[in-house]
Amino acid sequence: MRTLLHSYDRLVQTSQALLQPVVLLLARLWVAWAFFQSGLLKYNSWDSTLYLFEFEYQVPLFPWLWAAYLGTAVELIVPVFLALGLLTRPMALLLFVFNIMAVVSYPTLWAGGFYDHKFWGMMLLINIVWGAGACSVDRILTQHLTLFARS
Repeated sequence: MRTLLHSYDRLVQTSQALLQPVVLLLARLWVAWAFFQSGLLKYNSWDSTLYLFEFEYQVPLFPWLWAAYLGTAVELIVPVFLALGLLTRPMALLLFVFNIMAVVSYPTLWAGGFYDHKFWGMMLLINIVWGAGACSVDRILTQHLTLFARS
């Protein structure tokens, strides 16, 4: 029985080592795509975006015009960093806070889109806690900096 448990434990560890980079990459890409699409929609229908920020969204801390520009910029820029796995933890944290702000600012969202925001929040938390994984620019930079430091 002990040998069976030990074999099972080794199998799980091996599977995790192989699957973790893929799961982290998929989580990054999924969330990045969702937020980037939202940013493109805001950018492509700018008059509607301004209207929504002025009259619908209740963004705390920022005037509505600043919130429109900042929100659109965050949704267009940060997902690119996240998808590449560049500065993953800070970018995921920024999007995590942005995600919370979106839910707080638009109470109507709770009826239809709250599930998506919870899902994205969990995927962002995964990248905040475990980083970008092996399939990322962060990993490449870390390896190069480590080699440079040894030289």
